Amino acid sequence: MIEAKDIVLRMGTRQIIDGVSFTVRPGRVTALLGPNGAGKSTMISLFSGERRPDGGGVEIDGEKMERFDPLALARRRAVLLQHSSLDFDFTVAEVVALGRLPFGTTRDALDDEEACLTAGRQSGIEALWSRLYRTLSGGERQRVQFARALAQIWRRGSETHASRYLLLDEPTSALDLRHRRVLLESARRLADEGVGVLAVLHDLNLAADYADDVVLLDHGRVRVAGGKDDVLTQENLSTCFMTPVEIMRKADGSIAILA
Repeated sequence: MIEAKDIVLRMGTRQIIDGVSFTVRPGRVTALLGPNGAGKSTMISLFSGERRPDGGGVEIDGEKMERFDPLALARRRAVLLQHSSLDFDFTVAEVVALGRLPFGTTRDALDDEEACLTAGRQSGIEALWSRLYRTLSGGERQRVQFARALAQIWRRGSETHASRYLLLDEPTSALDLRHRRVLLESARRLADEGVGVLAVLHDLNLAADYADDVVLLDHGRVRVAGGKDDVLTQENLSTCFMTPVEIMRKADGSIAILA
């Protein structure tokens, strides 16, 4: 598991993360929710190892994050950021293949082609495979970057590997209704295969449909964290987002969140 322990992060004189603790467990989807400026993207950067905290720490399966060299870390976790830019005329296939770079000197490199093709299929970008990345729409680029992250954590199922993690920062922000579901269904399948998924989401209903656990972050602090049924309540959401929220129970037992 990836565990944040009493994380503190400062920018100048401002403390933007204040004593945050929560866990991303293998085999579960954890949704990170909260209002604008709550610190959600910052937490992704801390969980990924891009930033180091000023206090507290992040551990992967009991080992401190700073003990991992960059290649070892890249073999354990993949990150999809809100915005990804490329200044070269790479094809979609070449962008997806970037996810396999950490394995260039390992036996797993033998699986590069299968990993990329599987990732392309799971993210629904086969029709874009030969296109130049810079000619794509924002939503298409986001799907390609998701495929790149999938390729990075793909492993042959018959082999035993260390735990893997997928960190997603607003992965559905540029996607239409259908592709939001396609992406999160892929993330859900990965969790069912044992991958730990952390996803920053703004759509509360997507969190209700796909997450196992939810963390509500507000002003750099965890307001409440736990199983989604315990966290996604009218009181918790209305308080955190400072707006009235109504929760309705649908015929199939799932919930619809109205705000």
